[in-house]
Parts: sequence; C-alpha cells; structure tokens
Amino acid sequence: MKKLLLFFLLFIGVQLFAQEVDNRNFVDKPPAYLIKKTTEKIIPDGILTEKIWSESEIMENFSQKFPSDSVAALAPTQMMMAYDDNNLYVVTKCYSKGGDWIVPSLRRDYGFIATDNITLLFDTFKDKTNAFVFGMNAKGVRREALVYNGGRYNSDFSDSWDNKWRGNATAHGDHWIAEFVIPFNTIRFEEGATSWRFSAYRYDTQHNEISVFMQIPINFTLTDLNYMAEMNFEEPLKKTGLNVSVIPFLAGSVSRDFEDETQTKAVGNFSAGGDVKIGITSGLNLDLTVNPDFSQVEVDRQVTNLNRFELFFPERRQFFQENADLFSGFGTGRSQPFFSRRIGITQDTATDESIQNTILYGARLSGKINDRTRIGLLNTQTAAQLDNDLPSFNYTVGVLQRNIGARSNIAFIGINKQAINAKDFTGSFSNYNRVFGGDYNFSTKDNHWNGKFSQQFAITESSLKDKFSNHWFVEYSTRKFRAEVFSLYIGAGYDAEVGFVPRTDIYLVSPEGSLFFYPENSNISKHTLFFDTRFIYKIGNDPLEGIDPWTLSDISLTAEWTMQFRNFSTFSVEGNWSRILLFDDFDPTQIQEDGQVLAGNENYSFGRVFSSFRSDRTKKIAYRVRANYGQFFNGTRLALGADVRFRFQPFASISIDYSYNHIRLAEPFIPVNLHLFRPRFDLTFSKKLFLTAFIQYNRQQENLNVNGRLQWRFQPASDFFLVYGDNYLSEDFSNLGVRNRAITAKFTYWLNL
Repeated sequence: MKKLLLFFLLFIGVQLFAQEVDNRNFVDKPPAYLIKKTTEKIIPDGILTEKIWSESEIMENFSQKFPSDSVAALAPTQMMMAYDDNNLYVVTKCYSKGGDWIVPSLRRDYGFIATDNITLLFDTFKDKTNAFVFGMNAKGVRREALVYNGGRYNSDFSDSWDNKWRGNATAHGDHWIAEFVIPFNTIRFEEGATSWRFSAYRYDTQHNEISVFMQIPINFTLTDLNYMAEMNFEEPLKKTGLNVSVIPFLAGSVSRDFEDETQTKAVGNFSAGGDVKIGITSGLNLDLTVNPDFSQVEVDRQVTNLNRFELFFPERRQFFQENADLFSGFGTGRSQPFFSRRIGITQDTATDESIQNTILYGARLSGKINDRTRIGLLNTQTAAQLDNDLPSFNYTVGVLQRNIGARSNIAFIGINKQAINAKDFTGSFSNYNRVFGGDYNFSTKDNHWNGKFSQQFAITESSLKDKFSNHWFVEYSTRKFRAEVFSLYIGAGYDAEVGFVPRTDIYLVSPEGSLFFYPENSNISKHTLFFDTRFIYKIGNDPLEGIDPWTLSDISLTAEWTMQFRNFSTFSVEGNWSRILLFDDFDPTQIQEDGQVLAGNENYSFGRVFSSFRSDRTKKIAYRVRANYGQFFNGTRLALGADVRFRFQPFASISIDYSYNHIRLAEPFIPVNLHLFRPRFDLTFSKKLFLTAFIQYNRQQENLNVNGRLQWRFQPASDFFLVYGDNYLSEDFSNLGVRNRAITAKFTYWLNL
C-alpha cells in the first residue's frame, strides 16, 4: 500500500510539471465603467423609456464560458447601469437566434441550467471573498443568492438567502430585456464607496451556451470572484438612512400524533413571532428573531442510507442564511465545528425526519466592520424538551475573519452550548460543550493554488483523549490538470455537539487528481479522468477490543471517466475498490429481522462499477439514469436509479425520482429490496401563486410521507403559506398506518421602516 501511495504521488508530480502552463491573463487590468447618477424615476417594467438608458455606457463583449472559453459569445448581451440615492438600476438585453425562450417555471429561485436567464454578481467591498447575486429569467422570474469563500467552488453558492427587490422582463422577438431595481438597503457596502466589483453570466438555451462578462477559464467556476470588472460611481454612495425591516408572522396549525396513545384527537396550536433586520452600518447587520416558526421550509429529501454514519442535510431556514459562511465555513465536510441545524431541530425517532424544537429567541450580528474584517456574533435560546426530559440550551457563537493579501483570509471561532437549570432534568445530556479554533484559507492571484489549514479544540466533560481536530488540503489547478492532497485528524475526544462530526478517532489522507481534455470540432466539450485514493486509520484513543492503534481501517481507490457534451448532457463510468474494517456489529440494510448483523472486528473487501447518463436539461422531457453493481461486504449489491422531469412550460412540471437497491448478503441474511420513490408536482399559476406536492416512499424507513405547500406571495418577500404534512407506516401497503398528520397556515409580512 505504501508503494501504491508513493506511485500516485509520483504520478501527480510528473503531471504537474508535464502539463502546459496556461499563460493567458484573465485577471490583470480589469475594465472599468462609469455608473451615472440619475434623478429620473425608473419603473422596472422591462420597457426602456427612461432617458438615462440612452445616456448610459453600454457594457457588452461577453465571452463564451461553455462549451469553450476561447471565443466570443454566440448570443450577444448588453448591460447598462445607473443609480440614485436609494437604488441601483441594471438593464440587460439578451439576444439570440430566435424567440424560443425556455422558462420551465414561474417559481422564484429557479435553477441556472435549462432556463434562459442572466445573473449579476456584486462584490461590494472589493475583497474577492463575498458577493451578492441577483438573477432574472426571460419571464421576469427572479432569484437571489450569496457567494462566499471567493466563489472558488460550486458549494460556495447559497440560494436560500431571500430579500426584497424588484424587476421584470419583456420579450422582443430576437432578444429579451431584464430590468433590475436593487435597493441599497438590501445589500451591505461601505458608506462613501466610490466603486464596486461586478460580473455577470448568462445561459442561452438556443445555443446551449454559458457566456460571461469577464472571461473565466473553463476549469474555474462561474462565481469565481477573481474575475470581475470595476464599476465606478459618479458620486460616492451615501447611507440610505434608517435601514430597519420588521417581518412579523402569524401561524396556526392542527396536528395529531397517532402513535401517541395519549393523544386521542387533533390538537390546535397558534403562534406569533417575527424577525427584525437592523442595518447597524452599511456593512454590518443585526438580525433578531422571537419565537421563529419554520413550518414553511421545504422538507428534507429522504435517502437510502447504506453506511454507518450520520448524513448531512443543508440549512434552509432564513434566519441562519445571511453571512452563513462566517459561521459554517470552518473545518471541512467531515469535521465542521458549527452546524446551525443543531439549533432548533431534533429527530423524530418514529420517522427519522427532522422536527422543530422551539427556539425562544435569537440574535445575530454579522458583516463587515471595515474593508478587510468581518465579524459574527450569534446567540439563541431553545425551549426545554419536557417529553425527552431535556433542559433548554443556550447557544453562543463568535467569529472573526480577516483578509490577508489579495485572496486569502484567517478566521477564528468560539462556540458554547450551555444547559440551563440542568439539575432539574434527568435526561442524557452534557452540561456544556465548547469548541474553539481557527482556519487559514489561501488562494493565489492566478487561482492555480488553493488550500486551507484548520485547527479546532473541544472543551467537554468527557475523559477521552485528543479533544481536537485538524485538517489541511492543498490544491493545484490548471486548464488541463488538477491535483489535491487532503489530510484530516479527528481525535477521540473531539465532541463538537453543535457541529457535524459523524466519525471520531480517525486520521484520513487522500491524494487525488484529474486530467482534462477538450476535443476540437466534436459534440463532446470535455473529457475528465479522475483518480482518488483514501486511507483512513483508526488512531486508537477510543479503545476497541482487538483493534491495534493506527490500524488501517478503510481504503478506497477510484477511477472515473466523464464525458460532457455540448448540449450539457453527461456520461460517466467509474470503478471503485474498497476495504472496510467494521469495528462494531452492523446491518448494512438496516431492516434485517431477528437482529441479524455482520460481525465486527472483521475486514470486508469489495469492488463495484458505476455508470450514469444525464440528458439535455433544456428539453421538455429530461432524465438521468444510473446503475451500480458489485460486491457489497460479504455479498452483492445491484443499484438502479432514474429521475425524469416533464415540463409544461411555464406553469407546471412533474418530476419522478426512483432508486432501487437489491442487496444479497451471505446467509443467514435475507435478500432485501430497498425502494425509494419520490414524485414531485410543481404548479406555478403565476409569479405569485405556487403549489407543490411532494410524496416520498422509503422502504428502508418504512415510511410514506406526503407534503403539500401552497404559497401566495402577495407582496415582495411577504407570503401566505398553507402546508399539509402526513406520515404513514408503510411496511404493508394493504394496511397503511397513520403516524402523524398536520396542517399549518402561516402569514408573514416584510415591512421596511
């Protein structure tokens, strides 16, 4: 194994020096544009009758990002900007070869691919770290998002952020026009600023083309904040006056837990609360919440879980969104010291679904205190859980982030979870849990080198050793090659209760690399060859009988080939070999009868082959199919899956996602068939009225979930929700048993003072 690792590192080293260096300059001397101030009243109707648009500088010359990054855009785009004391105004003209614009849905926060749309990014502090995102499609449907961590990875994009702004679009044969009105009190910036950085990208379905205002190498993301132009304001920006938003809500529900024998009828509940957003400065915001209710938040997508560890589900609640990267960006995916879903959400033991645990109040101060420094302070208080005999908890988090150099930063975090009146409760809980640590994120100006170094320490009541976690990775990327080495150490005593740490007492090292090929005059835009190795060692400070310290417990070797076509369809095939040392008895199917398990302290080796194909997503019928076959512990596994979407533009879409796992382990295990079926129906009657019905059947959890949500957006960022939820015990479809049922109505209104 040491020889294999040495060979892989040698292979990466040879490729690093063998690949052609991309000397093209995409960053130096970005263009600058003058943004004129106006006193004219501008109506965002997509009809350019205002005089300012005939006087504004036209920004054009978009470049192609996909399928190539070396030619001008086939579909031309023009932009113009203006501003006054209260708003930034942006107009875009998006041309194409015809007027067959694709807009699958009228729902806000649409996906970028498979719809004609344009997206604007604004780096208001010019720090190349964070940006505000505003987008619109050819029907005037809007979306907004946040970019953080420099936008270097696709995961650095959060579309859960919501705010109040206006816009509309109109179609005109061979082009469509989008008009944006973005209030300055919607975004954060430095008072007196004379310039921002900005960029834009567009998807044109008729050419299957992604184009960008600032040329970006094809191997970097669309949101990479290294590639932006300058926008210079005719006069310095002023503070917009009192910047306070009050967002009250009223909610009422009727529910019944049929598995609780003491509950013989439905129970009604009424609640009221709300949020307040206060702009302390133009860059620093205070968010307050009292008795928040998150009943309108979409339910988590159920999955088939065949591994031994907890699964990660993203945060969707609005209170935790703005500047979320300040708090959640520490550590790595396998060791996050702070995970906001630990606050106010617990697990329903009957259905394994997340359920709300009341948050009494919350306060969060976050944002910029100067052009290079961000701070974050978060405090929330949850109610006691009397049914589980658990006390209330107070959560406090403090964060400081300082930019260093052009694209690097150093950050520190402190987390405290404290039980309140702990002596009055007898449930199983810790009186306190504290984590402190810091990260250093770095990126070179040319974007070739990226990396991170992270260290956290836990202060707990546990007597286990190694109450710390550290990790680092270094990545080198060019147009034709990418290499990365990743290292992670999680001590046995590192118990971050407010974080996401599914596994402790391990050391993981993972070298990986990719080769990229770009065929000319072909329907294929890119070939990717990907190689990954992972080695996990059991450190041994959490002693297990019969396991020696620093035992190599897990090995994974993967090779993958992916073809991306010019119409955005993709095909991939992957081979993997793994060896796993089970420490404890384990049932991979999680549904065996009579407690049948695989014996712990045993090695299991298995290989598999995986293949998938995704079709062109601009078509009215789009699909993805996948197949997986190979060894699985001491048996075999066949996995098949497909998801299909039918689009009835723009008022309805139907998607069906199905996965099947046939697992046959050695006797006395019983062969099992695990089905996961998830049909979803989306109706968008208008830009203000939406209906979603989502059904999920999970054989592994023996649960059938039905969720329906009607949303009426009667004013910008103001809504009425009617939500229905139902869970059934589905072991036998001929005799479904109701587990719980609820219907909730919620009214929320966004008021700017």
